[in-house]
Amino acid sequence: MLSPDELERYARHIVLRDVGGPGQAALKRASVLVIGAGGLGAPALMYLAAAGVGTLGVVDDDVVSLSNLQRQVIHTTPDIGRHKVESAAERIAALNPHVNFVGHATWLNADNALSLIGDYDLVLDGSDNFSTRYLASDACFFAKRPLITAALGTFDGSLTTIRAHETNEQGEFNPTYRCLFPEAPPPGTVPACAEAGVMGALAGVMGSMMALEAIREIVGFGDGLVGRLLMIDARAMRFETLRYARDPANPLNGDGPVIADLSAHRT
Repeated sequence: MLSPDELERYARHIVLRDVGGPGQAALKRASVLVIGAGGLGAPALMYLAAAGVGTLGVVDDDVVSLSNLQRQVIHTTPDIGRHKVESAAERIAALNPHVNFVGHATWLNADNALSLIGDYDLVLDGSDNFSTRYLASDACFFAKRPLITAALGTFDGSLTTIRAHETNEQGEFNPTYRCLFPEAPPPGTVPACAEAGVMGALAGVMGSMMALEAIREIVGFGDGLVGRLLMIDARAMRFETLRYARDPANPLNGDGPVIADLSAHRT
């Protein structure tokens, strides 16, 4: 049940025909794990907290630096040097005391991924490297959890939803992250954020869209991004959507799967 304070707080959601009281109650019952409290995770966390998601977990072992503040809006100047999960916890508590925040001050790895992900209903991956993206996708498949994953370039971004553990209307598994990106690009071909730069406001757009897709997944309105990759070109202010399908040769849920656990992610 929603308290009188919650009814007022979420009034603009509740009057939405596609959300209403049942949708808001679903948000309150939901638990979401966000991988990374950085450029993508920061705005996603803020909007999920504002929306009333009952439990928000964050996996991040990094500390706040001055160069983060250009885009990681959940942290402030006095937070420099603090663990990001600590500053995120304070900001979320100040924004919405009805949210249960769980900070995991660690990196997602092959040893903890299944236990962390298994405790939540939905996962948002806002990491900045391909190894974590593949690990999160594989772990969500084995834990049977939906995954919303996004990526940032200098002036571009992308977003999709992965439900590879489920089947479509034809009885076939949905596509995996590996269907979209069979292999990671060779080391050094994709420059890191510190080298190439990133537009701070673009991180806000993509992180907010991750939150919107998460809310849509929880409440159940509209058409999601399973099998669709949303791409943004911030230079041209152009949005495009690319459809992609399951690759029968993919090693996770293809016709002859060879990935049976997360052991390949151990280094």
